[in-house]
Amino acid sequence: MTRILFIGVGNSARSQMAEAFCRQMTLSASPPGGGQTGRDVECASAGSQPDPNVQHNAVAAMGEVGLDISGAKPKGTIAVLPGKWDYVISLGCEVDCPFIPGAKVESWEIPDPRGTPLAEYRRIRDMISAEVGKLLQRIQG
Repeated sequence: MTRILFIGVGNSARSQMAEAFCRQMTLSASPPGGGQTGRDVECASAGSQPDPNVQHNAVAAMGEVGLDISGAKPKGTIAVLPGKWDYVISLGCEVDCPFIPGAKVESWEIPDPRGTPLAEYRRIRDMISAEVGKLLQRIQG
């Protein structure tokens, strides 16, 4: 199983979006000829300084594409560590990201939408969706 951890600062927008897309894309993927998912992937997210709640505009933007993250709760990295993670994807926690031995680390240059209009959350959502899709393609070869 490939384990992917998305880490942001507050775990209240970008990393939550990435986790939701990762889950959706791995559950909806089918091997050639149909059948069950061909991807054995576990997705999670955390924040270096978790916020109390997921941002409203993040929930709204994801709802527009059929993904409900309204029940998601921001959590700190301590909640997901220790753990054997194959990939750690940084979404804006440059200062406080933990070191995870053996993990492949990527840093995605995706701006923080905090405090911006819903239109910016949509733009960020679409960027994240594209990056998650590319990551899963690379993993699956």
